[in-house]
This record gives sequence, C-alpha cells and structure tokens, in this order.
Amino acid sequence: MDAERPLRTPAWKRAEDLILAVPLTLLASPFLALIALAIMVESGAPVFYVDERVGLGGRKFLMIKFRTMVPGAVGQGLGRLVAASDTRITRVGAALRRWSVDEVPQILNVLKGDMSVVGPRPTYAEQVARYTPRDRGRLRVKPGITGLAQVSGRNDLTWRRRIDLDLEYIERLSPLLDLGILLRTPLVVLRGIGLYGKGGVTPDYEPDRTD
Repeated sequence: MDAERPLRTPAWKRAEDLILAVPLTLLASPFLALIALAIMVESGAPVFYVDERVGLGGRKFLMIKFRTMVPGAVGQGLGRLVAASDTRITRVGAALRRWSVDEVPQILNVLKGDMSVVGPRPTYAEQVARYTPRDRGRLRVKPGITGLAQVSGRNDLTWRRRIDLDLEYIERLSPLLDLGILLRTPLVVLRGIGLYGKGGVTPDYEPDRTD
C-alpha cells in the first residue's frame, strides 16, 4: 500500500455519502434548529464549533460540530483534553455529547466533500506530524463521521489500535463493510461506548471531541 498517495474515491462511496447525507439533512433540520436554539439560550453564540482538521491526502479543512463547551474552552482547564466531569461542558453540551449529536452537523462536511459518512476520524495537524509513514496511510481516504475504530471502542482504544483499525478499514474498503459499520453505530452511541476513554478523560493521542 502506498501510504503517501490518496485513494481515488470510488463512485459508490460518493453516491453512498449523498444518499445518506441529503435526506438526513432535510429530515434533521427542524431538530437541529431546536438544538441550536437551546445552545443559544443557555450559553449564547456561537452555536457551532468550527476547527481545522486534516483530511484526504493531508489536506486541511474546517470541520463543523455543535458547540458543547463554554466559548474559548480550548484555552481553559485541560485544553484540548476533555474529562467526563469537565466543568467547561454546558448542560446542553453534556446531553449532545452523551448521544453524539454534536457530531451531526458534519453532514455538511459530507455534502461539501471534505468528509464521508464512514471513514477514519479527522485529526489535527499536530497529530499528523507525529505519524509514522505507515500511520499516514489513514489519510488515503476521506475522514468520516463514524468508522471501524469508532464502532470498536472509540476512546477506549489505544492510539495504535485505532490506527490499525483505520488501516484495516482502508484495506477492506467496500459497501458491505460500510453497511456493517453503519448498523453497529447506533448501538455504540446508545451504550455510550468510549466517550471519554477508560480513565474518564479523552486521550491526548486523538482529541477529536474537544471544543
């Protein structure tokens, strides 16, 4: 596998993204509007947290999610780390995190083409700088909202295990694999698996839930 060269996105992958993201956006819009209102009422603007991440081929893009912490949270407390009892998390934010609803606005990233519904989670440039040549293989596909590592333990996994699962996903890339991951995702969300890691704090190897 050429770890430095992005895969050409299969036609079925983009079709899958649009088939899922377009109706989801339309159906979820009223619900998302209520969430935005709840965030505004409790802690004001901004409603969304927009952060730079690294995607396909190492290209940077702006990922969007609902803001679940107080404004300016990255400059306070644990910084990019988040504890289960973190006082920076708002009441609305705690509920959004528990059910992973804060990630739903990333369907806009999917529609734009920066992300896929299924794929490795997008990461930070400082994390990519620590990648080995093998690790960079996870940048061969678009990052996803859910993925093989997410349905296999999320933050309960070690960094190495998550990388291994992401690379396994890329090697096995197929519509059937994506379907299996999509079917497993609701159970992981309902059970709250791996939200903050086994120690109750989001691990510093892949801080993808900090805002």
